[in-house]
Amino acid sequence: MKILVTYAFDEELLPFALKNVDITFLKTGMGKVLSAYNLTKALCKDKYDLVLNVGTSGTLNHNVGDIFVCRRFVDRDMEKIELPKVCSDISFPEKVGIDFIDDYEKVGVCNTGDSFVTEVGYFNGDVIDMEAFAQAQVCKEMNVNFISVKYITDIIGQNSGEIWLDKLRDAREALKEFFV
Repeated sequence: MKILVTYAFDEELLPFALKNVDITFLKTGMGKVLSAYNLTKALCKDKYDLVLNVGTSGTLNHNVGDIFVCRRFVDRDMEKIELPKVCSDISFPEKVGIDFIDDYEKVGVCNTGDSFVTEVGYFNGDVIDMEAFAQAQVCKEMNVNFISVKYITDIIGQNSGEIWLDKLRDAREALKEFFV
């Protein structure tokens, strides 16, 4: 199996290995546009069986330190537009061929938008980020399976922003354990 692991910025880089898996790491940059652009370039250069997005996120309804495996992705910028054929929700199959991910119990919905959310509002999803939906859309268009593993660093409206920076070390350690 050949996997492309994506992450937004250097502090989210988490080098790991999986048995019988060829892994390449790609820094995509922050936000939907830059993330989609860099992922598209990588997928045009090489063929992968899976894109695995690993990173941090906020939440409204869960706890700092929770880890979610996301197979469904919502674009919070586009879901407000009620036009036919405008894609605002993408899902992928439940199985990706990695047992500990396929069997993981905390499966969630990832809500993506081009803003760092700091205020409570209605958000369709368990985790809130700035890249995953764009990557999911690229993968859907290019017929590549996609999944995202997100560590919750902050609770929206309570401790976003500054806390996120402080929690990056905790996120790396917990995600490292997740992938061992």
